[in-house]
Amino acid sequence: MTYTISSSERLRKSAADAETKALLYLMNFHEDHDEIHYFIVDFFNDLTGMDRMSDKLWDIQSKGASNSSPKALGKELVTLFKNFVSEFEFDNFILFAGGVSNTVRIDSTKKVFKIDNIEPNGLKKLKEGLLEECKVKTYINDSDITTQKINEFLNNVLFVIDDKEPSEYVKSIIKNHIALIPSKDELSTIFNEIRKIQSDKKNTSPVEGISITSTDQSLNYYRHLTSGQIKMLVISRIINRNPFDRGCPIHFVDIFNSFPVEIRQEALEDCKLAFSRALFNKNTPEEFWMLFNETYNKIIEHPDKNVEEIFGLLNRNIKQACPDFDVLSLKYFIATVKEGLQNDY
Repeated sequence: MTYTISSSERLRKSAADAETKALLYLMNFHEDHDEIHYFIVDFFNDLTGMDRMSDKLWDIQSKGASNSSPKALGKELVTLFKNFVSEFEFDNFILFAGGVSNTVRIDSTKKVFKIDNIEPNGLKKLKEGLLEECKVKTYINDSDITTQKINEFLNNVLFVIDDKEPSEYVKSIIKNHIALIPSKDELSTIFNEIRKIQSDKKNTSPVEGISITSTDQSLNYYRHLTSGQIKMLVISRIINRNPFDRGCPIHFVDIFNSFPVEIRQEALEDCKLAFSRALFNKNTPEEFWMLFNETYNKIIEHPDKNVEEIFGLLNRNIKQACPDFDVLSLKYFIATVKEGLQNDY
């Protein structure tokens, strides 16, 4: 089984807004978002989501145009079709579009739909566009361009219409915790940072012509981001520091100094690891953000209280809902947030 990287998109120099929106759509809005760990940039396609052990792939092509005709949509499907007929198994095929013309949808209120919501004449034009584009691409064998395969492929495509501002896609990471949500301008700035990181992945060493024999080998070229990295970026902007880039937080020093000397560093590392596990635990994302929100609020409301006092003010049920934290690691977490916010009050 071999897959050779070949794409007409290789000359594009930067990740467009549509590509970053597509990433954040996969991360926060797709029905399988909790399963997706890696976001592979400009390798199999504009973007490909992958689960933690490379057992499942979500392939996505983005199109920024806001009024695409059925035929134009069909042409944009060609890279997804290439992956559909490849030797590798892709579990999902998604076309993320900036907008479509009135001749596309039967029910224009649906922002996420399959081909059963495409007008019959529009579907005919879409197939024509896909067929034309397949015939001009050297990376698709003529033997794969059959009516049966095209119909089978189209029945597996999910069409997603972008209906949100960049700031809304970033806001979705934080969910509904109002106290944590920065201004619209700040959210847009974070979006731009994610877009730049995504763009930088596209500008690493060329991968055109490289052959791989398993999907996990795509990670060897480091054209990927993880959901954890993006969450970390958001948290860093909320508390004005990277929670893991320095040593002991100043507000944790008294607790740290009370540890026996011989285990201080080990205990500190344990606290950092617990924080990391809590942040990246996909089973309790809402619980983590609730705890973050609660901690943030208590620090803002009581800026003169120390870590021990803030710990005592936190709601017991909210603390218990994050199983990765114990008493010491939660106090480390509080100290980290407090240090990051100290210039804000």
